[in-house]
Amino acid sequence: MRQVRDLSCGDMRIYLDVEVRRVQCKSCGHVKRERLDFLADNPFYTKRFAYYVGRRCRQATIKDVAEELHLHWETVKTLECQYMRTQLAKAGTPGPKAIGIDEISIRKGHTYRIVVSDLIRRRPIWFGGEDRTQASMLKFYDWLGEKKTRGIRLCVMDMWKPFRTAAQARAPQAAILFDKFHIMSHLADALDQVRKSEYARLVGKDRRFIKGQKYTLLSNRNYSAPIASKG
Repeated sequence: MRQVRDLSCGDMRIYLDVEVRRVQCKSCGHVKRERLDFLADNPFYTKRFAYYVGRRCRQATIKDVAEELHLHWETVKTLECQYMRTQLAKAGTPGPKAIGIDEISIRKGHTYRIVVSDLIRRRPIWFGGEDRTQASMLKFYDWLGEKKTRGIRLCVMDMWKPFRTAAQARAPQAAILFDKFHIMSHLADALDQVRKSEYARLVGKDRRFIKGQKYTLLSNRNYSAPIASKG
């Protein structure tokens, strides 16, 4: 006998007492447990309850859902992951035309994972890799497949060379667009270097036009359009 939790009725929690039968296989002779298709991957919850938990996590935090349903935080997290895997399987592999590539730090010590988003549909489509190297970036294109990779027309990224090299190797038909933030950061550094060199070149009263003007030069910048390159 196994007790599993099902959808609540009002403010009452519902539990089902399920008898799990054991049968002897005629083919191999081994004793096997009956498979109950209405149970989730976690056998202590029904599929519809696990689905409900996953749906609730789309509107509330894991902590709030755990308190609402009187569940442990880890249990809610596990059920949410199962829900997301099911949704991803239903959605299938996407076919993006424009992608955005970035990395996020998952813990201290420069431990990164790569995030790829579909810029037209405005949603993340891939999270993976072991770091932010070219080898990790290539895993995305392997997952997407050769046919759908050929459909990419635009790759938006920062100026990190491994991302650019991977895109040029697997999606040479796509234009590469560097994001404005990194371009303007490089331009600001160049402008500051010019300011310093001019200050060092000048002497006497001529320096008064440059001294103390660093933040005047680098603030309130008029951003121009990002620079795109083909291939």
